[in-house]
Amino acid sequence: MRICVYGAGAIGGHLAVRLARGGAEVSVLARGAHLAAIQQSGLTLHTTEGQLNARVQASDDPRALGPQDAVLVTVKAPALPAVAAGIAPLLKPDTSVAFIMNGIPWFYFHGIGGALEGRRLPKIDPDDALWRTVGPERAIAGVVYAASTVIAPGVIELENASPRVVLGEPDNRETQRVQAIAAHINGGGMQAIVSSKIRDDIWNKLLGNLGNGPLTVLTQVSMQELFKDRLCVDAALRVMAEAQAVANALGAHPSGNHEKRIEHSKGIDHKPSILQDLELGRPMEIDGIFDAPLELARMVGVPTPTLDLLVAMAKVRARAAGLYQG
Repeated sequence: MRICVYGAGAIGGHLAVRLARGGAEVSVLARGAHLAAIQQSGLTLHTTEGQLNARVQASDDPRALGPQDAVLVTVKAPALPAVAAGIAPLLKPDTSVAFIMNGIPWFYFHGIGGALEGRRLPKIDPDDALWRTVGPERAIAGVVYAASTVIAPGVIELENASPRVVLGEPDNRETQRVQAIAAHINGGGMQAIVSSKIRDDIWNKLLGNLGNGPLTVLTQVSMQELFKDRLCVDAALRVMAEAQAVANALGAHPSGNHEKRIEHSKGIDHKPSILQDLELGRPMEIDGIFDAPLELARMVGVPTPTLDLLVAMAKVRARAAGLYQG
């Protein structure tokens, strides 16, 4: 199976290693020094159980990689317009495209049924660029739990012992195309779960992102350090309860055990990716992770006062750093 990872950073590079070790013919799109290192020496993944290596084809030009059986998009949300502009050479008529990203996916309302079916999210997909070039019928949703960081060009460090990825169709069908991607990831030693309720899984991840993301952006400390303070814990619990109410109003049912999410975060001396972006001067995923849930809250009439305040403050911080223009 030919699989291209579009955006071989911390998460994409990690998944590329797993896919290659699971028997897929893997290529990656990367840039700069990271690309040069992959072309020369492949990808190296440091895990709690040892070092893994994989040689993959790498380029910064999709045309050099050619049509694929599947594409895994693992870029940050601000890079999605570039994906829309560049992905065409990777697509055959039956190529599936899995978006393994944080936040609300651009195709969230495809396959949901009812009055919201087909509704667009212009902040995430401006001018329907992905809707037109990729098409929602190709899209697979994915969420990943892997505290990963690029520590040197071509080298990724994994900080948690049990990484996993959850994949699912927007209409909740169990399909061979999802099973095939999951099989290669599982074959590479990482748990891949096929979900029949993928929106529950999207919100399960997003509730954690919302609970720690705005607060860590404002404090610039790791989750472990943040949640030593009881007031920060209480604020995170209020945010997650508000976000869960939004999810429930949209028909999704993520876990309500928010204390468990906090306890998990307390055990990881890791800075969320949105804080890493702030500190490294990269565009921040404000719209997909922070703002889209607020847009959905207004859509269904659910009040989110704590989240409103923290997101507003995080936007001020991001604008002050020149990393968000919304």
